[in-house]
Amino acid sequence: MKIAVIGCTHAGTAAIVNAATLYPEAEITVYERNDNISFLSCGIALYVGGVVKDAQGLFYSSPEKLAELGVQTKMRHDVIAVDTVNKTLRVRNLETNEDLEDTFDKLIITTGSWPILPKIEGWQLDNILLSKNFNHSNTIIEKAKEAKRIVVVGAGYIGIELVEAFEMNGKQVTLIDSTDRILNKYLDPEFTNQTEELLKSNGIELALGQTVTRFEGTDGKVTKVVTTKGEFEADLVILCIGFRPATDLFKGQLNMMDNGAIIVDAYMRTSQPDVYAAGDSCAIVYNPTGKHAYIPLATNAVRMGTLVARNLMEPKIAYMGTQGTSGIKIYDENIATTGLTETSAQDMGMNVKTVTIQEHDRPEFMPTFEDVTLKVVYEADSRRIVGAQLMSKADLTQSVNTISVCIQNKMTVDQLGFVDFFFQPHYNKPWNFLNTAGLQAK
Repeated sequence: MKIAVIGCTHAGTAAIVNAATLYPEAEITVYERNDNISFLSCGIALYVGGVVKDAQGLFYSSPEKLAELGVQTKMRHDVIAVDTVNKTLRVRNLETNEDLEDTFDKLIITTGSWPILPKIEGWQLDNILLSKNFNHSNTIIEKAKEAKRIVVVGAGYIGIELVEAFEMNGKQVTLIDSTDRILNKYLDPEFTNQTEELLKSNGIELALGQTVTRFEGTDGKVTKVVTTKGEFEADLVILCIGFRPATDLFKGQLNMMDNGAIIVDAYMRTSQPDVYAAGDSCAIVYNPTGKHAYIPLATNAVRMGTLVARNLMEPKIAYMGTQGTSGIKIYDENIATTGLTETSAQDMGMNVKTVTIQEHDRPEFMPTFEDVTLKVVYEADSRRIVGAQLMSKADLTQSVNTISVCIQNKMTVDQLGFVDFFFQPHYNKPWNFLNTAGLQAK
């Protein structure tokens, strides 16, 4: 059996390692256009900020490790054409510019995603960078050494983490986003308001509700970012506008969402027999709505890649869907979210209610305790939990993983009030704050 894998980051690495273990007789060939594999892109801001000193720690596999499993990894090889019906592909060696043909019995698509790059006037000026892979991170670090004024465009997770890292390294930082709130896909206003004040208190300039219209420069280098509301001087610009699936190879061959995300079933099968997809290249069932959605997260990718291998010969283990659970640490605040926000649920036309509690994480008789804010979103009629958000200086983020399981299992907010949680004064109160939220939902 010949297994071809296109792309080798989170989903690809998981699929390859598991397939090699499960099918030791298979001939597995991996095609990767980059000069490295398995880079943890979620660690870019930590690397840029100097928290991670050794970049090698951000890689969890290598061609050498895969070779030990009998896998042939062709680095700097770009797949330029695929015929999913006749099971052939054409590959270009980026070192020699030579093309080669190959065939497969099973194809695993783990091509991932690529940053959205709008063709804004002046976008080709030097010092306007993307933030996605290892080479990007090295370029950002090198360019940031001389930069004094850095503009980050895009107030999602990566953008927020980068502005914090730059500010902590003594840079003058501006964050621009076309929406009027940061992290608006993940958090409701009561959380983003507090987070925005935290950023501003640390000297970060927020330019929200405005769109970049052009970049200006001198001698080929960017010097200014112009928006619909103002102008901002910049020595360095990082674009973090979002991601799109890297699936152009398969347009017209596989069923996709409008944004190009490949639609897979619960066993990671595409619309074409013997062709599987996983990770940022595809869409999966989003449990809060029960519909397919594009949720590019490393956690989803690793799970999906593992399931591809398990289901390659026959459907064995179904994917349970995702809640899109994620977390971020901004200065001393720990933030986590799962499922729908109240805002996103309402935008979808859902009839939801919410309960928000502000508690202490431990009994007040303890020497120290911290505030915690928890918001739970649930359907008004069924009372099924569809989302939650949490913020605290104490690291209570694992509690959001608990609510993620509640959403996956279609639990109601009333049931949350009586879930069995332990009590120990070092860690919590007799009524865990998750219970409290469930009890207060009326």
